[in-house]
Amino acid sequence: MPVTRRRELIAAIGGAAIAWPFAARAQQPAMPVVGFLSGRSPYESRTVVGAFGQGLGETGYFESKNVIIEYRWAEGRYDQLPALAAELVSRQVTAIAAVGGPNSGQAAKAATTTIPIVFISGADPVQEGLVASFNRPGGNATGMSLLTEELVAKRLGLLREIIPKAALIGVLLNPTSRDNFNRQMNDVQEAARQVGQQLLVLRASGEDEIEAAFATAAERRVSGLLVAADPFMLSRRERLVALAAHYAIPAIYEVREYATGGGLMSYGISLANAYRQVGIYVGRILKGEKPGDLPVLQPTKFDFVINLKTAKALGLTIPPGLLSIADDVIE
Repeated sequence: MPVTRRRELIAAIGGAAIAWPFAARAQQPAMPVVGFLSGRSPYESRTVVGAFGQGLGETGYFESKNVIIEYRWAEGRYDQLPALAAELVSRQVTAIAAVGGPNSGQAAKAATTTIPIVFISGADPVQEGLVASFNRPGGNATGMSLLTEELVAKRLGLLREIIPKAALIGVLLNPTSRDNFNRQMNDVQEAARQVGQQLLVLRASGEDEIEAAFATAAERRVSGLLVAADPFMLSRRERLVALAAHYAIPAIYEVREYATGGGLMSYGISLANAYRQVGIYVGRILKGEKPGDLPVLQPTKFDFVINLKTAKALGLTIPPGLLSIADDVIE
């Protein structure tokens, strides 16, 4: 073979060898993109974001390794959720995790009827229009119903056991989510009516309003306070706990994060487990399952946490019966 011909052949083979890896990489499928839509704030959601990632990992997906996560945070400003959901839809995400409050699922559902949605809802997702039924959701959404509003009566009862002679108990609600506010208002009023408890309804949707609500509670001499389940409240739990301590008001909250942070008591579901379940469902959807075939999950265990250190600071004696049923006692 002539030298020139041989050089041309070697060059061609070498060029093909160099080009092949680039072509192979170009043919590899792009990583799926998952939208993470939350009514909460990023700085105080690290634990639940980690639990979501754990759930994804259980199905073989790991952030930045084989899945990309696009985060959108409303930071308690629920009116921003529709625009944030629309951003994720325009990004053409593969699935949306709609968490951090009742409005996230509704905003995602309004933004798309095709992209799979996995929600966390504190209300009845059937009544909200998110799914057709718990067992067969149908459509493009499924998730977890936390039943948080149905736990209001239980929290009120636990608070009354610590302060049995309470003449007036306050309830702190966020009015910005009208549907959620109305449901919670009805639930707490009905629970109070059944036990003959007088309530003082306090409203707060901003920092100044939280301060004012506690000042009003102290002025009206409330014996205790029930803080409603709401991501706005949860994202400001440190301030709520600090104000309850400042005004010496016994308070009960929705999840253990309050009690571990110095709050007196909490009764509710494990948020970390709920986010983990969302991660698992998102992973299963990425593998090809349809959200309409995945039943809406409901919690089977509720945690009752008592902070004895806080009780002592408030001059309260926790009844032995309550201590015996607590899942966790912080000393």
